[in-house]
Amino acid sequence: MKPFKLLLPMATLALLAGCAPGFEARVARFSQLPPPAGQSFVIEARNPDIANGLEFATYANLVRQRLLANGYVEAATPAQSNLTVKLDYTVGPPREKLETRPGPNWGWGPYWGPGYGRFGGGFGWGGYGGWGFGPWGAYGPWSNQEVYSITQYNAALALKIERTADKASVFEGRAETVSTSNNLTKLVPNLVTAIFTNFPGGNGETVRVSFDPANPGKPAVVRPGR
Repeated sequence: MKPFKLLLPMATLALLAGCAPGFEARVARFSQLPPPAGQSFVIEARNPDIANGLEFATYANLVRQRLLANGYVEAATPAQSNLTVKLDYTVGPPREKLETRPGPNWGWGPYWGPGYGRFGGGFGWGGYGGWGFGPWGAYGPWSNQEVYSITQYNAALALKIERTADKASVFEGRAETVSTSNNLTKLVPNLVTAIFTNFPGGNGETVRVSFDPANPGKPAVVRPGR
């Protein structure tokens, strides 16, 4: 599968899609779609290498269900369709992100012995606190910061709808998220949900869509995005 370029910056996403019960995606949409009035459609893969695969067929069926729910009908053949829906999805390579969290300070407090040295910093006798590992020999359970690494993946789904007759684009949308998992079978259904939330949306809008995949009856929350 040939990955397509992720066009939206990902660093400011508030939720990691793979490590929390909630899912959040940033969705950008450009639309000139008229109100649905039974227009017919077919779904194609933007990447021909995946067009005949079972995986693509599974994800295409998710898009098909959403289009049917929005008032469109499936055409029997491409030649009979009013709209051609082109679908693509990708997950990027792993990347490491450093985070910090409170960690213990193993130094003894400032009232232990005169010592021989300055500030109790590091191994040795501390002039202001005796034995101490922490700064100034101060003791506190959350006074140090522990640095750790997490593995993240950028995942995206792109949807383009063209008028079949003249190939003019009437809808272009992208849904993107950051996840601690690269499992497309989990990511793609959530990205489909995100891009079809308040479909087709406003022309040129970018929003953040968040919802709980484990609670499909609870409405998604849509906020302005950047």
